[in-house]
Amino acid sequence: MQPTLLVLAAGMASRYGSMKQTQSFGPGGETIMEYSIHDAIRAGFGKVVFVIRKDFEDNFKKIFEPKLNGRIKTEYVDQDLTDYTGGFEIPKERTKPWGTAHAVLCAKDVIKEPFAVINADDFYGKDAFEKAAAFLTTEVAPDRYCIIGYDLAKTLSEHGTVSRGVCQVNEKNELVSINERTKIYRENNKIIYEENDRKHEVDENAKASMNFWGFDPSVFSFIEELFRDFLKEKINDPKAEFFIPIVGDAFIKRKKGTIKVIPTSAQWFGVTYKEDAPIVQKDIQDLVNAGEYPSFLWK
Repeated sequence: MQPTLLVLAAGMASRYGSMKQTQSFGPGGETIMEYSIHDAIRAGFGKVVFVIRKDFEDNFKKIFEPKLNGRIKTEYVDQDLTDYTGGFEIPKERTKPWGTAHAVLCAKDVIKEPFAVINADDFYGKDAFEKAAAFLTTEVAPDRYCIIGYDLAKTLSEHGTVSRGVCQVNEKNELVSINERTKIYRENNKIIYEENDRKHEVDENAKASMNFWGFDPSVFSFIEELFRDFLKEKINDPKAEFFIPIVGDAFIKRKKGTIKVIPTSAQWFGVTYKEDAPIVQKDIQDLVNAGEYPSFLWK
């Protein structure tokens, strides 16, 4: 069974209207997401599911269907505040989406096979998709998930601090915990994060989560259970978010199974600051020049 790729795009769908050209990073006008889909197709994924906002669905399909038709199956899922909230009444103050784990849950009805989850606006690299596909076709199980681990040092920005999920890994290359560090940067050749106005050093070889996960479809029932717990506790907090690392952490702590940390040699690219955009464009152009990608992905 071919694995599925779940792309979390609800937070960026608004950028695909009249402003879509501002998100072009490839020489042929490609978005970062298109490189991920291209890499997934090469790695053997059979379907891509987009989690988007309902009000941008038509524009989104107009852009992507002509490019992907005949290359990979596509499905579109809307993320709405009312999805999977059961009998809970949503406060009027709540306008922000529930978060990435809720976005995954919204795809429950269209994914019945092992699947990977990625962010729409991060560049993950060919190696990461090949390793994820191999795991999802040979190792994944209801008690065995994975996360792709990037070298933390390769995910920093030259233009300011970044937030990263720093992975704690045991001797079996299994995830022990993910610690969200909100202010990470390089200073005097060291990786530093700040917390409570204090500076702490991070291991130079630490692995970072860039939200690239591999799951068995049984995870949906677990996420749904955790989401109910989240709503009981946080529904009146308009800023509270239900993130995928919450699911991973609970999976480990409740002894539901293990999460394999798969290291990748791939260079992660992302646009945290507007100053990062030209760097990402250059990095992609360098990969095109090196023959990793064609100048026009879908020609």
